Amino acid sequence: MKFGVVVFPGSNCDEDVVYVLRDILDQEVVKLWHKNTNLENSDFIVVPGGFSYGDYLRSGAIARFSPIMDSVINHAEKGGYVFGICNGFQILSEAGLVPGALLRNSERLFLCSNQYIRPENTNTIVTRKLAKHAPYNIPIAHGEGRYYTDPATLKQLNDNGQVIFRYCDNEGNITPESNPNGSLENIAGVSNARKNVFGMMPHPERASDPILGNTDGTGIFASILELVTA
Repeated sequence: MKFGVVVFPGSNCDEDVVYVLRDILDQEVVKLWHKNTNLENSDFIVVPGGFSYGDYLRSGAIARFSPIMDSVINHAEKGGYVFGICNGFQILSEAGLVPGALLRNSERLFLCSNQYIRPENTNTIVTRKLAKHAPYNIPIAHGEGRYYTDPATLKQLNDNGQVIFRYCDNEGNITPESNPNGSLENIAGVSNARKNVFGMMPHPERASDPILGNTDGTGIFASILELVTA
């Protein structure tokens, strides 16, 4: 299994993702520069967090038109796996690879803290090894992470099991107080209908090394490896 990590001007979590995949999980990883179109035979594409193009216009709105994205879209349309984290989630949303939009946080503040999320199901590639509705402490760092979509799409997401994570408290309860950014129904991550493209605002790569004192994010990457390498 070969992972490709896309790098845009302003990406700042690409090295974190590479480190987790290569040095902790012993996977083959290549960095993909945004101006190129060759995915270098990558099986699984990760679009990492950061501030692509300085987050001018809307977050992810410019990066969506980088040359590499045509190849990423084509990869996804053929059934290939794509995983967007934070700014990567925003880019996938702008590209139409996942439903919904990421709006400015309800308090108009940049949020950087640890935040509990819970998996809403365990039948996706990113949740297979997680406990359903159990709380996982995963860092967030974003100014535009408020998930929103129209009522019809929201119903589809819920009916199809496309909501993969929701913000919760430390006991796994979904409450208004545990919603850091005003996201619709506390949504922290979604998938496309085919469930081969995933986006989430929290950063599991920042919670995957014991030296950091938090490995709650490791289960997400382990879930990916269990299915992809099966």
